[in-house]
Amino acid sequence: MRQYRQLLLAFIFLTSAAAGADNDIDDLGYDAAGEFNFVRVQFDTYWGRGYGFGPWAIDFPDADVNFLRGVARLTNIRVMSEPIVLRFDDDQIFDYPFLYMLEVGQGGGLMMSPDEISNLREYLLRGGFLLIDDFWGQQQWNNFYATFSQVFPDREIVELKSDHEIFHVYYDIDGPQLIPALYRSDEYGEQGIDFASNHAIFDDAGRVMVLINWNSDMGDGWEHTYHPAYPTRYANSAYRLGINYLVYSMTH
Repeated sequence: MRQYRQLLLAFIFLTSAAAGADNDIDDLGYDAAGEFNFVRVQFDTYWGRGYGFGPWAIDFPDADVNFLRGVARLTNIRVMSEPIVLRFDDDQIFDYPFLYMLEVGQGGGLMMSPDEISNLREYLLRGGFLLIDDFWGQQQWNNFYATFSQVFPDREIVELKSDHEIFHVYYDIDGPQLIPALYRSDEYGEQGIDFASNHAIFDDAGRVMVLINWNSDMGDGWEHTYHPAYPTRYANSAYRLGINYLVYSMTH
């Protein structure tokens, strides 16, 4: 498996030039049996059930669709065209190496059933990867941590330094990036915060299983790619980070 992942990473690098950024959307070569589909996690909060529109659905589906387009254009990873939504207790998550969720501090924080906690733990230990995005400030962190710490109560959440491999596996990035929401700037993010940090939960081999993007909003960077009021540099940062996390998840 390690050798396969190394070969896959080499293949992505060697062929990425073939996916030109100027391609029309219709020419992206979506593949129904592709290597990657965007899976968004649907979840409940303490203030409401997540089956309708809730914090889990923010930026949906534009962010998901645009990220798939970006992956198709900027790498040679074969992507599927329609993102999907799953819950942690759905065994279909084991078919996908990469899960995404956001706004985990809203609504009083996550509410996870014992089945969701158990299934997510098994998914991550089998080699899955979870990216958590777009929640801000200490109170939202506390809301998130109160429930999520039950997934791995014996494992520490570690802040990643800028020299970690995940920031250099595809693009060479100088650590975490503060990506603001629409009509905000990197000098004044949500709640007046002007810094971002990445945190991780590792498996026993040192692989990042959970990547926590705190005080930054990659989802808005993807969602507003074509918005005239959204600076291109923020969208570019969102794609570079997201693709690095994706390539890491597929090669580790």
